[in-house]
Amino acid sequence: MKMDNSDAWLRHQLADVEAALVALVPADAPVGLGLAMRYAVLDGGKRLRPLLVLSACEAVHGDTFAAMRAAVAVELIHAYSLVHDDMPCMDDDALRRGKPTVHVQFGVAQAMLAGDAMQALAFDVLTPDEGIAPALQAKLVRLLARSAGHGGMAGGQAIDLASVGKPLDETTLRDMHRRKTGALLQASVLMGAACGDCSPEAWQALSEYGAAIGLAFQVVDDILDVTQDSDVLGKTAGKDMDNNKPTYVSVLGLDEANRYACELRDQALSALHCAGLVAPGRLDWLAHKVVDRQH
Repeated sequence: MKMDNSDAWLRHQLADVEAALVALVPADAPVGLGLAMRYAVLDGGKRLRPLLVLSACEAVHGDTFAAMRAAVAVELIHAYSLVHDDMPCMDDDALRRGKPTVHVQFGVAQAMLAGDAMQALAFDVLTPDEGIAPALQAKLVRLLARSAGHGGMAGGQAIDLASVGKPLDETTLRDMHRRKTGALLQASVLMGAACGDCSPEAWQALSEYGAAIGLAFQVVDDILDVTQDSDVLGKTAGKDMDNNKPTYVSVLGLDEANRYACELRDQALSALHCAGLVAPGRLDWLAHKVVDRQH
């Protein structure tokens, strides 16, 4: 799907998200902690999760201040998860977003603290003294906490670490990635939807869209891990295969994984169209971007 003004919209939203992150992530936290936090989250990344928040908010004509706060919060949770994921006790990686990982740059202890601080900051950002009604604050906090905790991202990471070197069937692999990657992407969509007047039918459609896009993102990640090099990805290519971790490519094969990514994209688009959530089309466009991306 091609929208005439999509590139301009993307540049505008990315600039606004970056400006909000610059303003809200402190540089003056003690003994360099703020520098490590800003290194982890600024000037890098696709910002897909914030874009999903803002697009869903736009689709339901929601409150843009609340949505931008939600966009920053979800990106902070994502950034913290990457910092911890890259550490020696987890995936032990030295490259992220084209630069040394946080623990390589600042040390393991500072990286751990930077991740912890960004996680806490995410919920602080969602609960300002004014500008977001208390009921909406509570809903946003609950959506984000559930997607990041034992039932979502952290639980999925635990399954991932326990699965190294073990054969997984497609059902188990899907459950792992629904939690590890998909839950936060789905929550991004629903946090945007929560910022507006969303009917139960629209909420269900957006939930289905988010679930499909969340899984599609991981399938494409697995494909790119074996088809692109590190310079393109900005992280170490082929690491999952080297570590004998189960992926969609190892379980399904490359051709079938590509087919499955397209199937998930079509499921996401179908959910939007059935609920009449096609205008102004940002969510449609992002669904295509997720599957067509090269990094």
